[in-house]
Amino acid sequence: MPDNPNMRINPETLLYEISTEPPRRRLVRYSLIFLASVALAVLYFWFLFIFLGLDTPKAALLKKTNAAWNAKVAVLSRDMDRCEEILEDLELRNSDVYRSIFGMSEIPRSAVTGAGEYEGDFDVLSEIGRNSRLRENYIRLEELKKRTYVQLKSFDEVEALSKRAGDMASSIPNIPPIDPNTRNYRISSTFGVRTDPVYGGLRRHMGVDFAAKKGTPIYATGDGVIESVKFQFFGYGNMVVIDHGFGYQTMYAHMSEVFVTEGMQIKRGQCIGAIGRTGKSTGDHLHYEVIYRGNKVNPANYYDLSVSKEEYAAMVQKREEESPAMLKSGFKARTKR
Repeated sequence: MPDNPNMRINPETLLYEISTEPPRRRLVRYSLIFLASVALAVLYFWFLFIFLGLDTPKAALLKKTNAAWNAKVAVLSRDMDRCEEILEDLELRNSDVYRSIFGMSEIPRSAVTGAGEYEGDFDVLSEIGRNSRLRENYIRLEELKKRTYVQLKSFDEVEALSKRAGDMASSIPNIPPIDPNTRNYRISSTFGVRTDPVYGGLRRHMGVDFAAKKGTPIYATGDGVIESVKFQFFGYGNMVVIDHGFGYQTMYAHMSEVFVTEGMQIKRGQCIGAIGRTGKSTGDHLHYEVIYRGNKVNPANYYDLSVSKEEYAAMVQKREEESPAMLKSGFKARTKR
């Protein structure tokens, strides 16, 4: 074969001859061959990726990477499901058990659920698709972090309060407000619905009435602080409210004398006043209430009237010896023996 590319075989003579094809024709022929090749390539790719639905190598790689990330996001979502279940259990225990034991107020629902405006990193969210699972899990993770922080702070409060468990034992109002010697008093009205002694008709009575002689000493039923002292002509008359902490308060009404002032520290068994009939009252008695976390509850569930008068008298005597200056001048608190 000759080295000259312009040599062609003449089919008639079977000899090599110099080609006389015009350059323009040769250019057209080459162009047609090139276009035909491109058309075949396009047809080939159309058949594979459009008609048969196959992926391009780059698309296949992206799909594989996306599937791997979706699997990781699904695992993350399941892990957060388990974490949320544990957190919900902790929230329930904290609210219904731990905080309830110490009379602490409930955590606001908005803080527990993480409700409200998103407070995370908006720059991160701007890089994530609006409807993607990754965005949903990112926001969910931020809410779980917020709820976890709230519970950690709450447990810190519970821990601090638990260290005062001894104070709580002496603060809960668990003794009768008067000497339990049955010869000196009678319960004239219990907690619940009764006929109103002044106006008639059924009314709810929110405490227990101890009927006794005027001047009978009234004692604080638990350690606390005098929250308020009021002198009224109507209603409860002369009354005292003690804040015992841990969610507890007690109220003593219709008193003839009051021996305490607002802000005064009080110990269980310390005399705070005397029975009378001030305010709306038909006879000498003490109206006694127990309030727990803002709700008036049955005082009979807290005191024990079977305590011996000797034990009660010893407690009162001890309080008199510990803090004589806190008694009103000229009054010596004594149980009736």
